[in-house]
Amino acid sequence: MNLPLTNDPLAAICEQFALARKAGLARHREIAENLHISEGELIAAHIGAEATTLMRATRLQPRWAEVLTALESLGEVMALTRNASCVHEKEGRYAVVTGASVRGVHIDLHCHFAQWQHGFAVEESGEKGAQRSLQFYDATGTAVHKVFLRPHSDLSAYLALVDHYADANQQPGITVQSLPVTGVEADFPAFLAAWDAVSDARDLHALLAQSQGGALSYLQQMCAESVLAVSVNAARTLLENAATEAVSVCILVGNAGVTQAHQGAVDKVVVMGPWLNVLDPGFNLHLREDHIASAWVVVQSSVQGMFSALTLLDQSGGLIALFAADRVADKPEAVAWAALIDRLPKA
Repeated sequence: MNLPLTNDPLAAICEQFALARKAGLARHREIAENLHISEGELIAAHIGAEATTLMRATRLQPRWAEVLTALESLGEVMALTRNASCVHEKEGRYAVVTGASVRGVHIDLHCHFAQWQHGFAVEESGEKGAQRSLQFYDATGTAVHKVFLRPHSDLSAYLALVDHYADANQQPGITVQSLPVTGVEADFPAFLAAWDAVSDARDLHALLAQSQGGALSYLQQMCAESVLAVSVNAARTLLENAATEAVSVCILVGNAGVTQAHQGAVDKVVVMGPWLNVLDPGFNLHLREDHIASAWVVVQSSVQGMFSALTLLDQSGGLIALFAADRVADKPEAVAWAALIDRLPKA
């Protein structure tokens, strides 16, 4: 990066962002890493920016459930939830937030609003014109959820939403907290007690996510009838076979603030360098295979019968993603899904 042309730190961030764009860098996350700041700080530096700048941001009031509910008026949008190793993109329509959940048309979220700290409406100039989005970040400035307008989205409804929920404070910049030191005190008996209450893939994802780095230790201690280590390439095998055999799947990806689900078929599975991708109309998944340190098949009983899932953990034992059957309520797991799980290569 070139030296900034100003002594104003926030203005310097904006300058460096513009230089990065000219150098061909497109992803906010990568630009922020190169500047040694969080992505949230990068966005917040552009609050109140001039109309001629590449990016402008508007700070939103922290009324997160209301904002998500208001998204229903926008029509079709794209929801994006990611962690350090996996990106989950889903097109659809939002709906009223019920408790902490959104069950719209193809949009399926479970939110942990206590982790949401900052929200922005972002407008960015690009080769294809203005790109508009709503972006939400936790206290460390890490993105928890983003919503992007699509060509058929209702622009007037978006502008009205931004005007209605704009915060009174439109000064640029945010203060972020340091990343917490990860260190999980093992409590296997508590994990086993919670395990007995797991009834579906969403429960399992929540349990493993809450266990953080302890998930690896807990899975290693489970009996062989419940947990089996499989190849770190198992996700590729699973997705390719699911696409070939037209088996519907449920794919859960989350972070501290949101868990996002895809339920349905997958078709175009493509490997690009370290990335394992699903590139389908309305759904994209981007998974860093080189971040997968271990993979586990989990089998659990429920009132609907047995269910099985493939879980992926990173080097720290954190949950990357979970793959399960696309189950119909009150129906047992599909035989075709169980067959896919049985054929996964063992570790």
